[in-house]
Amino acid sequence: MPTSPSEPAVGGTDVVDVAVVGAGPAGVAAAVEAAAGGARVVVLDSEQRPGGQYWRQGPAGVGRHHHDAGTWHRLSAGLAAAVADGAVTVLPAHRVWRVEAPSGAGPDAAPATVHAVRAVPGAPDEAVTVRARALVVATGAHDRALPFPGWDLPGVLTAGAAQALLKEHDVVAGRRVLVAGTGPFLLPVAAGLAEAGADVLGVCEAGDGRGWLRGLGAVAGAPAKVLDGARYAATLVRHRIPVRPRTAVVAAHGTDRLEWVETARLTAAWTVVPGTRTRVDCDALAVGYGFLPRLDLVVQAGCAVAAGPDGLPAAVVDARQRTTAPGVYVAGETCGVGGADVAVAEGGIAGAAAAADVLRPSAARPPDTGPPARLRRLRAFAAAMHVAHPVRDGWQTWLTDDTLVCRCEEVAVAGLTSAVDDLGATDARTAKLLSRCGMGWCQGRMCGEAVSRIVSTRTGCDAASSAARLFTDLAGTANRPVSAPITLGLLAQPPTPTGGPHV
Repeated sequence: MPTSPSEPAVGGTDVVDVAVVGAGPAGVAAAVEAAAGGARVVVLDSEQRPGGQYWRQGPAGVGRHHHDAGTWHRLSAGLAAAVADGAVTVLPAHRVWRVEAPSGAGPDAAPATVHAVRAVPGAPDEAVTVRARALVVATGAHDRALPFPGWDLPGVLTAGAAQALLKEHDVVAGRRVLVAGTGPFLLPVAAGLAEAGADVLGVCEAGDGRGWLRGLGAVAGAPAKVLDGARYAATLVRHRIPVRPRTAVVAAHGTDRLEWVETARLTAAWTVVPGTRTRVDCDALAVGYGFLPRLDLVVQAGCAVAAGPDGLPAAVVDARQRTTAPGVYVAGETCGVGGADVAVAEGGIAGAAAAADVLRPSAARPPDTGPPARLRRLRAFAAAMHVAHPVRDGWQTWLTDDTLVCRCEEVAVAGLTSAVDDLGATDARTAKLLSRCGMGWCQGRMCGEAVSRIVSTRTGCDAASSAARLFTDLAGTANRPVSAPITLGLLAQPPTPTGGPHV
């Protein structure tokens, strides 16, 4: 993990040029390009090692379970060189809980402020504040989860969690694993588990793939993506792993842990085809329905959000990844889920723009010619992917009254629907107040979409109204003054230097 070798303190009142929040593909690319542009950069990340979820590292670094390791080694080498030169300082194990955008203009402008908690195992948490002339937010996305009966059993985990276990710890989620959900991410998860020795029983894809026919032009413009898919498909064939389209896991069963699941064939609307329920014995289920951008810090900084390629909230940026808040740049999945290639490209653009705007603010900006052609093609492919793998509301028909919707607060479907039917809730926020859905540890990150969709269906919204309400609800869920855990004791204390620089 590259960090500053001498960990120099640069003073509690010093202001660096660029602060980057997130050390995934977009954040590392931004840091490397900002340093190449002459900026002093500080990178904060909640993990112990850079790489993000895509290049999540274990003790051995990026290895056999990682895709496109060559790109990571190039980026990592650039980051290490910038650290060695003193241009970049990496602060690992720093949870950012609040950001404040720069304010004002010219030499008297107030810098951006990044508030974080340094949380190293075995050491007391410490408050850290970083001040910078420009801020790059590259916080990525998190798994999109949909509830179904039994999804709270041990042994049921998100597809992203199964991949994280494999990449970071070389641990398979179980001996007999089923992969389910929708989207191309299911393929690398299944392939990785199989290559690591798990008995992968199949991939249940809730869609049917026909949506790709409408995006053939975008597919043709991204041959590397097609090749990736072919490689994963070849791995599945080699391990004799069946892919079952228009099939979903509609219930999980077990006593103390997962023992078996029910799969079923689905209609185009994702309702169960009668007579098609089948028992599959397994000890692990990796399920994923895509990803949701992490917008907490974007909203805190006052940046505008709009519908991304999947119609859900995403940060609004221009061709140089500038947001509507001066001095704030956003890159990667926070701009709309598009994959690691898009994130690396956007991160490089954001870092270069932030450095140029800070160090040469009076220089004439180049004309806005839009994003590079390669990035346009990658974004078109991402948009086609979202069209090909929509989430249909029929999943709600799989639920039972005692199915948990909010796992943090243990609120079942009956409790949520009662808030609508008996107590008069007409939107997700009111339902939250009346049922406690979304008031727990995750603050609605995991259940927010499900709650919004269930309430919309229960109140008779049509498809357009439901989509508009979902956008509003998710944007509202992201609007929180504290985006990561911090104790009241730390809030009451002034920030103090940590093992790394306190800037």
